[in-house]
Amino acid sequence: MIVLASHSASRKAMLDAAGVAYEAHASAVDEAALKAVHTGLPGAELAVTLATAKACDVSLAFPGRLVLGGDSLVEVAGRQFDKPSSRAEAAAHLAFFSGQTMALSSAAVLVRDGVAVWHSVETAQLQMRALSPAFIEHYLDREWPAVAACVGVFRIEALGPQLFETISGSHFTVLGMPLLAVLAALRANGVLPA
Repeated sequence: MIVLASHSASRKAMLDAAGVAYEAHASAVDEAALKAVHTGLPGAELAVTLATAKACDVSLAFPGRLVLGGDSLVEVAGRQFDKPSSRAEAAAHLAFFSGQTMALSSAAVLVRDGVAVWHSVETAQLQMRALSPAFIEHYLDREWPAVAACVGVFRIEALGPQLFETISGSHFTVLGMPLLAVLAALRANGVLPA
C-alpha cells in the first residue's frame, strides 16, 4: 500500500477507480513559501518541485514506504495562478482566463525515505471560451465554494466543461495527476501486478 501525500478528492478518486490501495496523509509544506523561492520556474518544473516537496515531507513519517506526491499548476498568458482565496478572486481569475489558452501542468512524484525515485509531469492545453460577466456569476453561484480548492477555478467532473471550447491532453492530467504514468511506475516498483 502506498501513501498519498494529499487529501485531494480528485487524486483519491482516480486512485480508487484504478484499484490502487493507499492511505492519505496531507503534507505540511508551505506551498506559498516554496513558490516564492522558485519564482520564474516554468509551470511544469514548479509542479514537480512542489509535488516532490510534499512527498518528501510526508515520507519522513513513513520510513521505507513509497509516497506519492502530486501538484497541479495553471499558467495563462505567462502568469501562474493559485487557487482562488475568495469568490471575488475566483471571478477575477475567470475574467482573466476568458478567451485564452490555459496550460495546466500536473506532476506526480514517488519518494522513498525522503528521496525521489521517479517523477512525471504532463501539460494539457485548455482553450477557454469567451465568458460573459453574467455567466461567471451564474457559474460561481453553482460551483462556489467547491472550486475554491481547484487551481484554474474549475472541476472538469462538474460544470467545468462549460468553460472550454477545446481541451488537448489527458483527461487524467486535467483532473490533477498523470495517472497512466503513475500506474506504470507503481507496476515497475512492484506495487501493482505487471
